[in-house]
Amino acid sequence: MSDQNLLRVEGLHVYYGKSHILHGVSLNVNRGEVVCLLGRNGAGKTTTIKGIMGLAARAEGTITISGKRAERLPPHGVARLGVGYVPEGRKIFPHLTVEENLAVPVARPGRWNLAEIYKFFPRLHERRRHPGGQLSGGEQEMLAVGRALITNPDLFIMDEPSQGLAPKIVQEIYALIQDMVKDGQAVLLAEQNAFMALEISSRAYVIDNGQIVFDGMARELLEDKDRVRALAGASV
Repeated sequence: MSDQNLLRVEGLHVYYGKSHILHGVSLNVNRGEVVCLLGRNGAGKTTTIKGIMGLAARAEGTITISGKRAERLPPHGVARLGVGYVPEGRKIFPHLTVEENLAVPVARPGRWNLAEIYKFFPRLHERRRHPGGQLSGGEQEMLAVGRALITNPDLFIMDEPSQGLAPKIVQEIYALIQDMVKDGQAVLLAEQNAFMALEISSRAYVIDNGQIVFDGMARELLEDKDRVRALAGASV
């Protein structure tokens, strides 16, 4: 594996009960790049992310993170390999304050500390003593992102970060993603908002019915909007 390769997934199969959901998904993410995973609702984006993060009930295949095998690790073991995760639906702790939520992960040395997160998301500083359950959807997404950032991950995995958010907040989060890769971090972005994701990505995968149906440069899809609509069900 190249020193630049942070994530390599080979032949990932995921099962829920008797249902075979993912069928041999393979992908890789290199240092300093944004890679998007696109697809229609129910195509397998979130299941792929859960398989990588050790959250799938039953999975087969090979997952390598920063040169270390990870397919048998629980979620906290994956996180210790330098992976930050922002799940679909945020999944913050509703009864803990903003500041308590940010104190839950084990912080790693690096750029992102509490002060830096408050600087980037001043609204979190204003709401730092409020329970997470009292925050708006946009504020909860900021909190989920901040909670992952404070671990100073090498690889940042985000599942549907734009879902249900105001355009201004989406723009802030996407600006953050672009800022992160300038620092040498990598981002795997599972996203329903295909065109916005493609704009900031260097490479793209499209998943359909649990299988990768496109693996190539993001600009190739950006230049063919009809193809994006056909593959990912996207609208402009």
